[in-house]
Amino acid sequence: MDKMSASKKIEKLKELIRYHDRKYFAENNPEIEDREYDRLYAQLKKFEKDFPDFALPDSPTQRVSEEPLAGFKHMRHVIPMLSMNNTYSHAELESFDERIKKNLGKEPYEYAVEFKIDGVSVALIYENGTFARGATRGDGKTGDDVTENLKTVKNMPHVLKSLPSGKMPRLLEARGEVYISKKDFEKLNKEEAREEKFANPRNTAAGSLKLLDSRITAKRRLDILVWGTGRVEGTDFKYHDETLKLLEEMGFKIVPRLEKCRTIKEVIKYCDGWQERRKELDYTIDGMVIKVNSFSQREKLGSTAKSPRWMIAYKFPAEKALTGLLEVKVQVGRTGTITPVAILKPVCISGSTISRATLHNFDEIKRLNVKVGDMVYVEKSGEIIPKVLGVAAEKRKGTEKRIAVPSRCPSCHSTLHKDTGGVALRCDNVSCPAQTEQKILHFASRNAMDIEGLGESIVEKFLSRRLIKDYADVYYLNFESLKNLERFAEKSARNIIDAIDKSKANDLNRLIFALGIRHVGEKAAWTLAKRFGTLAELKKQSVDSLTAVNEIGPVMAESIHNFFRNKENTLVLAKLEKAGVNVRMAGSGESSILEGKTFVITGSLDGYTRTGAGELVRHLGGNTSSSLGRNTDYLVCGEKPGSKFEKAKKLGVKIISESEFNKMLKGLKK
Repeated sequence: MDKMSASKKIEKLKELIRYHDRKYFAENNPEIEDREYDRLYAQLKKFEKDFPDFALPDSPTQRVSEEPLAGFKHMRHVIPMLSMNNTYSHAELESFDERIKKNLGKEPYEYAVEFKIDGVSVALIYENGTFARGATRGDGKTGDDVTENLKTVKNMPHVLKSLPSGKMPRLLEARGEVYISKKDFEKLNKEEAREEKFANPRNTAAGSLKLLDSRITAKRRLDILVWGTGRVEGTDFKYHDETLKLLEEMGFKIVPRLEKCRTIKEVIKYCDGWQERRKELDYTIDGMVIKVNSFSQREKLGSTAKSPRWMIAYKFPAEKALTGLLEVKVQVGRTGTITPVAILKPVCISGSTISRATLHNFDEIKRLNVKVGDMVYVEKSGEIIPKVLGVAAEKRKGTEKRIAVPSRCPSCHSTLHKDTGGVALRCDNVSCPAQTEQKILHFASRNAMDIEGLGESIVEKFLSRRLIKDYADVYYLNFESLKNLERFAEKSARNIIDAIDKSKANDLNRLIFALGIRHVGEKAAWTLAKRFGTLAELKKQSVDSLTAVNEIGPVMAESIHNFFRNKENTLVLAKLEKAGVNVRMAGSGESSILEGKTFVITGSLDGYTRTGAGELVRHLGGNTSSSLGRNTDYLVCGEKPGSKFEKAKKLGVKIISESEFNKMLKGLKK
């Protein structure tokens, strides 16, 4: 495969993985099973290995997914909450064991094997034995502060019991899984008056934990099982099984039935046993977690940027059922992706009733040769995601109906198109009602236009009152129109108007990122703003001229070009300019003092967020990266820099403190 083809393939895979990341983490509405996601991830990883020039820091392979939701404060994880690699076969478990054996040499080791609870990962911070705050996993580095909601969770201790030794850790971060039991899930669906029933326990737990009103969360009967620790000060833990016993003595409800295994054969036998018995449990598990028991050995084995090397998840095979396909409805996703959804005759799989399943796209419908009225096989992978697998063709009666491919968006009636070489139909209308709320939230988010206070509940209220219909309308809100809204005090109205006015002065790169152009992340937005200087100049560019810009590939170039050729988008952009939103990149005379220098920023900084420090570097002409390499010029180190500090020393990268970073900038500006 040539470089151009590889670049297109990599960009397409990155876009697809980011989309499914958002569906799973941000929206709690996954569309594909774990096995399919892992296949896409492995494919992207292989392409990046074969074509390292295209392995950029913004790739999903370089970071844990999901950004914190708007509407919550954020909490940084001092020790990142990394995700796990997944495996689906005995052979893959044996390969994992071979890697452990190779890296530990002749050292004896044992595994701790425990349930993989199908819930929401959280961190609970205790200071001198009292619960202080807690957060979701988020992107692994920063999560949503859901302290008030966590206080409502059953079996979560607010004050810890003293250990038999009488010692209490000065600081203890317990990590666990918030879930809802099968019994409580059934009760909830009977008790709450809703047009649509809750889909499954995992999504219900995730949605309940992220409600802005903790009084509602308290009614959802959430529970928690603790499976480990993060940061601990004042007590040393040496083994995983002993740690869980101590946590239980402190008052935590821990993951039960932990089994210590000395060989991988014992691990496999234990996993297979629970694959058959999992229905006995009153909560959902979608597999088993295998961990090296010794903490010192974990330290030796280390982690990649995404996952620990000492731990792996063994996922159980999905359950299947046969049911009738009643009709196919078309959904519009937040990025304009058109997804056909199968409406099914309700069928019970893995303890919950399934009445809808994804058909992914119309190419998949053609491949399956599925028709309305067919009997179809449905799989619920990972205990969550329903998917149509195929058709029971032998059961056809001849009355089944072909599924038509739409030519217009079902929400706004704009003409749909398919990307070159892609499979998904898309609606590119920025004012499409089905996409509007999520687009506005992205536009107002911290790394885009940073409009403080414009969170999910506020945007929903503005839309329902028809005060706005796209993100440009935000700049036409006024104090008088807001102060009389229900539950809207004059102070909050003034704060939002002030935040909106302040955002007008943001640099062009923030605006480009905020527009929500597919494939264009923060780094690409910087590149475009720096290269073209004004929004008007960017709008003029052809696909060829955009592709000629360093770091702008053909897929991204086509997406940018299509965005600015869309009539509805043009009208919204005109409203932004008329409202006085800045459409130029600031020219301070200092913009190239770091030209050609590449910085990696790690640890906690006093004077900047890491995003802010990176933005300053790029504003002064430098480059930033999330990973160290021989081309890195400087590692800027804050407090607790982690593994990057040692790696920089090995690579010979110059390491500077935050104060040295500031002195460097002052010296260069003279």
